[in-house]
Amino acid sequence: MRPASLQARLAIAVGLLVTVLWIAAASFTAWRQRLQMDAMFDASLQETAHRVLPLVVSDILSRGDLVTGTQRVPAVRPHDDSFRYIVRDDKGSILMISHGADPGLFPAWDGIGFRSTQALRLYNDEALQGTVRISVAEPMVHRKRMAFEVRMGLLAPIALVLPLTLAGIAGLIRYGFAPLRQFRLRLARRGAADLTPVDASALPAEVQPLAETLNALLTRLDDAFQAERSFAANAAHELRTPLAGAIAQAQRLRAETSDPAVIARASDIETVLKRLTRLSEGLMSLARAEGGRLRRDTVQDLRPVVRIVTEDAMRLAGGAGVTMDLPEGPVLSDLDPDLFGILVRNLVSNALRYGTEVRLWLEPGLVRVENDCEPLPPEVLARIGARFERAPSALRGGAGLGLAIVQTILTRAGGTLLLSSPLPGQSRGFAAEARFAARQQA
Repeated sequence: MRPASLQARLAIAVGLLVTVLWIAAASFTAWRQRLQMDAMFDASLQETAHRVLPLVVSDILSRGDLVTGTQRVPAVRPHDDSFRYIVRDDKGSILMISHGADPGLFPAWDGIGFRSTQALRLYNDEALQGTVRISVAEPMVHRKRMAFEVRMGLLAPIALVLPLTLAGIAGLIRYGFAPLRQFRLRLARRGAADLTPVDASALPAEVQPLAETLNALLTRLDDAFQAERSFAANAAHELRTPLAGAIAQAQRLRAETSDPAVIARASDIETVLKRLTRLSEGLMSLARAEGGRLRRDTVQDLRPVVRIVTEDAMRLAGGAGVTMDLPEGPVLSDLDPDLFGILVRNLVSNALRYGTEVRLWLEPGLVRVENDCEPLPPEVLARIGARFERAPSALRGGAGLGLAIVQTILTRAGGTLLLSSPLPGQSRGFAAEARFAARQQA
């Protein structure tokens, strides 16, 4: 399973925190607003009772009789009353009732003060020593509607702003992690042989120690690989002179004696020394392939390189022939000519050593070498490109580094080495096809 993204975890955590805090703040504000609204509406109820009651008393006194029947106050124009009131005497008889008031909803008189029922919020007051009593009511649905509108007024902006806030948080966190992504991309774009320190100057301070540790590790690895390549190249180079001298001594010994046993022994020694010479040359080529500069700033035609290297390989192989199929036009590439020459030399030498009727094709981004030989078993073909792996002993032995050197160069060039045996449509033969990014320029 992939590890959880730190960026996603931070975005989710911060987003949840902001969402919870905003909702909690809105809920608390709505609760506080509801308390203030209730206090304000209660004050309005009380104020209405205090204003209406003197008018009712004045009207009753002007009539001169407290019991004159129920008087309903008509509406001046159609409207929705927020407050409704009812005036009763001390016996409970209704003296006056406002427009739209339902006497059945008003509870019995139980003293001055605020009361609440399921449908109404009331305030009771009295005058003339309790003989005139007023109850002013407000429907509870009115308060609930107002409270709902207040909550919607608070939550609606949150519903609009919160997604924008969450998107902004995600964007800012992604922006904050941008140096880490760029650092990772710089590492990913590197080739296998590039162990130079990675620029970490733009990284946050919290990640700088990790980047410095990684760069220190890359430096130690590069030093170790450089030491290994230098040792292989120096050792192979230093072996050249004594090996050449030893081969000359073996050849002189064979020329100066007539003893068949000594001649046979000298020939065996010469064969082993020549094999050791090829091995040292292979090690030098491998060190060059691993440590040399693969790309150049300019491009050049690869055809002369192929022609010169192939003719030299034919000369060293005793004049064996190679059929070359080269394009008429230039094959331009920024590959290092020396390393490309090493690649072609090993492919051609390997074909000349192990087969006959060698053929070579050169195309942009492609070098293919074929030779006629007994087909290789699949298990041999699968491992023949590894270092020090050679073809079966039925074939003439080599150092086992030729295809490994080719594979090393192609790996650094971002290419691939394809081996096949037998040849397509045939029962014999072997083919090595090197594919690489040509990076051609007109």
